[in-house]
Amino acid sequence: MSLLAVEDLDCRYGLLQAVRGVSLQVAEGETVALIGANGAGKTTLMRAIAGAHPPHAGRVKLDGTDITSLPAHTRVRRGIALVPEGRRLFAGLTVEENLRVAAASRTGGRWNVQAVLEVFPFLKPRLHMPAATLSGGEQQAVAIGRGLMTNPRLLLLDEASLGLAPVAVDAVYRSLADVIREGMTVLLVEQDLGRALKVADRVVCMLEGRVVLEGEARSLDRDRIVNAYFGLRRAAAGGTGA
Repeated sequence: MSLLAVEDLDCRYGLLQAVRGVSLQVAEGETVALIGANGAGKTTLMRAIAGAHPPHAGRVKLDGTDITSLPAHTRVRRGIALVPEGRRLFAGLTVEENLRVAAASRTGGRWNVQAVLEVFPFLKPRLHMPAATLSGGEQQAVAIGRGLMTNPRLLLLDEASLGLAPVAVDAVYRSLADVIREGMTVLLVEQDLGRALKVADRVVCMLEGRVVLEGEARSLDRDRIVNAYFGLRRAAAGGTGA
């Protein structure tokens, strides 16, 4: 049984339909990269899974249990953590305070402040500094660490590399690879195809709110992914597509 199952999900903003009949699954311990151009519906889908955007139709299941009607804070306690696009840290709080504010959401598990600092060692000298004084890469590391502090079963990571310098992206992804190696289940939205393909077990490509390509990262041809990404050719692998 999949840890996460999304079934025929529709999401709207008024009359605008952002997600159209999307179905996908994520197995426990798997990393799935959700890719697509701006406006493809990726962030809306992530927010719907996290409980931040109510779907118009369809279902979200966690470990076989329908959680579609549950509010976001209850989903956190069930084991879903969203690292949002833009990081959204508490700018006036220190790094440690930003981490600890999430700790009460879900008790027990491997992740605490010390564990986060082991994965993101470059945060150690910044621990007592306000989040507003950090670089973009350091802020992204704190945002991921904050998500980990809830000891999630499923980590939703939206645009980890957005707006970061290449050297900062390298540092964040090195640490993220350590998290993945420990067995964390990750659904990752990423614009950088190269990064996505390196860390993901599977790739799901969205276009205009629909899944247009899905398959194992190592078996999908890059040209095919690029074509699906830009809508140059609609294709599906493994019988999955829309």
